[in-house]
Amino acid sequence: MINGFQREKKTVRVLAIGDVVGQPGRTCVEELLPRIKRELNPCFIIANGENAAHGFGLTRKTADDLLAAGVHVLTGGNHTFDNADIYNFIAKDERILRPANYPPDTPGRGWTVQTIGATGLQIAVINLMGRAFMVVHTDCPIRTLEGVLAEIPKDIRIRVLDYHAEATSEKYVLCRYFDGELSFIFGTHTHVQTADEQLLPKGTAYISDLGMTGAMDSVLGMRSDLVSERMITSRPVRLEPATEGLALHGVIADIDPDSGLTTAIKRVRYELL
Repeated sequence: MINGFQREKKTVRVLAIGDVVGQPGRTCVEELLPRIKRELNPCFIIANGENAAHGFGLTRKTADDLLAAGVHVLTGGNHTFDNADIYNFIAKDERILRPANYPPDTPGRGWTVQTIGATGLQIAVINLMGRAFMVVHTDCPIRTLEGVLAEIPKDIRIRVLDYHAEATSEKYVLCRYFDGELSFIFGTHTHVQTADEQLLPKGTAYISDLGMTGAMDSVLGMRSDLVSERMITSRPVRLEPATEGLALHGVIADIDPDSGLTTAIKRVRYELL
């Protein structure tokens, strides 16, 4: 029992970690995951890594750091290709995703199937990006997801989606449209954990945003003084990750492997003291 949240014996517990921002975020994952594993015993861990390299993009080293720490799949978003190093490995590593609704010739993949440890069960992890208020232009996420689900073998019942989007309304449209077809839909991108975790009527777990992993004494993980200067002067001030008030935000979901539906969902926050 952890804070009143008890895992059923037959369920598969998935931990989803909010946007990892820079070295502070990677430090949170590296130092807090051992404790989280002891206390919550997740079977599979997903983290959004599009801000892992100094706040912008992902490099081979930063990806390796997170994977070595225990993350099984890294998802992306509008900052996925901010660091050119990602072109050297994203097409080769099935554990690293970019949104599936990028143009078809974009390097990398929008979904992957992985085996959950010694259970032998398989999990499909999907990455999508919203279109409202986003600078990057992408295809329709709903139509893209329909195509992805048609490709995933029917016997893979556990299906999890990182929906990287700005507008909560856009996220709600998608989660209601696909209720019962996915195990767990979690939002990323805003870096602010929402209090709307829920089990939808047909059994899909949902939260609008996981939150952020990194420095909370900041503006979305970046130094407040630099963000303020950029806004006030309208000049391209170089942003740097903040370093104070480190914490990991995320959600755990318990999924029935037979039906693929979720039986429980709970937000988590761990501070690095």
